[in-house]
Amino acid sequence: MAATMRFRDRRWICALRAMLCVAGALACFVGTGSVLAQTWPSKPITLVLILAPGTGMDVIVRAYADKLSQALGRPVVVDNKPGGSGIVAVNAVLGAPADGHTFLVATSGVFAINQTVFKKLNYDPIADFVPVSLYLKSPFILVVRPTLPVQSANELVAYAKAHKGQLSYSSPGASTAPQLAVEMMKSLYSLDIMHIPYKSSPQSITDIVAGTVDLAFAEAGASFELIRAGKLRPLGVSSLTRLSSFNSIPPFAEAVGVSDFEAVSWHVMAARADTPRAILNRMHDEMKRAIKSPEVQERMVNLGLIPVEPASIEETQAYVRAEAAKWGTLVRNIGAAGTQ
Repeated sequence: MAATMRFRDRRWICALRAMLCVAGALACFVGTGSVLAQTWPSKPITLVLILAPGTGMDVIVRAYADKLSQALGRPVVVDNKPGGSGIVAVNAVLGAPADGHTFLVATSGVFAINQTVFKKLNYDPIADFVPVSLYLKSPFILVVRPTLPVQSANELVAYAKAHKGQLSYSSPGASTAPQLAVEMMKSLYSLDIMHIPYKSSPQSITDIVAGTVDLAFAEAGASFELIRAGKLRPLGVSSLTRLSSFNSIPPFAEAVGVSDFEAVSWHVMAARADTPRAILNRMHDEMKRAIKSPEVQERMVNLGLIPVEPASIEETQAYVRAEAAKWGTLVRNIGAAGTQ
């Protein structure tokens, strides 16, 4: 009996030691994360953008990069790496150390569309990245050529049904967010409208003005002046809210009485998933402050973008997953899955 008790005592002592070792390791890990957050950043921070200089994304990022630099006490460098549907920039960030000094700035295409459109993708947007800050939505304006005999979104739907297969729409490319916005409308009403893809947004919009194409969900910033000049007729915006700079255009959802129609792109700052959480939390907090800056807000509104107060990292992860499911289903339904 005594031998059995001694054996049990040794087992209990071993288990206690193991638990103490685990607790010590966790304490060390937490302590390390805390120290990293206190010493970070230790060098310039690089924001890698998926779009070229001069784009709306570039303008906004450079505006809040200045705010971040002031707050963090280190230079914040903007590095434009367009190409490959955002994959060039993604690879650059995945190839950099996960030390909180390199962040990716991308759109919904990278995080919610690519994984369904591409046959093979060398990254997993959910597993490889953490969305630190989703800070704006980029809506599209449903525009038609002025000679098209429709004055509202409902009239357009009725006209398209009455002229099955006779209308066309443009986009800046296959499986881009503007194209998928029209496909969402087509799916909602079982419309037959031919897609004409272009290589750029300005060209796709210009051909509507010229009467070569009938309609599009066009990028807001690229269509404002043409709308003001009467060269395009706006029927609705793809967001659930109106645009501050063009308040007279109703949301498409409101115009047609469908409460949940939202087809927007969005911009998000993300980091490698293995970046220390304490650093991600610090950058998230600094981004919330930077985005609230009147200068940054004004630039967003002037470009036809909708400022969004960054939600928590967990809430943003849930939103990205929901968007990936929504767009993925649509891409599969229109037969575009694995086409690139």
